Amino acid sequence: MDASCVIPVFKTPKDYQAYRIGAKDTNRLAIVFDPIIANMSLTYCIEIFDVGGKTPPNRHQLAVEMFFILKGEGLASCDGKTVPICSGDSLLVPPNGVHIIKNTGSERLYALCIMVPNENFAELIRSGTPVELDAEDWAVLRRTKV
Repeated sequence: MDASCVIPVFKTPKDYQAYRIGAKDTNRLAIVFDPIIANMSLTYCIEIFDVGGKTPPNRHQLAVEMFFILKGEGLASCDGKTVPICSGDSLLVPPNGVHIIKNTGSERLYALCIMVPNENFAELIRSGTPVELDAEDWAVLRRTKV
């Protein structure tokens, strides 16, 4: 057996920990993998935006942030350029890009979010208030038998 082989980490939605970073934030983040779990500098989470919800304008010095829209619709802005986003769309934000994602739809917006390197993103998320995922969230995140 190759000495560099590692055992993969497996999680299901029931293992995700969700947080609201600020008390007035209109989005929640459910951590899937972070540097502690993955033993590498990345954060992989599901970002859940309430109707009308948005991120505050933010940027990262070193990290690339990637989003894949699972459900819903909204607007993504980076450095003054705005594009509509919906299910199936992908967005890559380079380091130093000031960006915002806003839910403009009539239901919640769900996005996979990956940040490499972590740049203290997981620590920021975990510094927030733990929240529970509700039935609407479970309907999007749960595994279904095919």
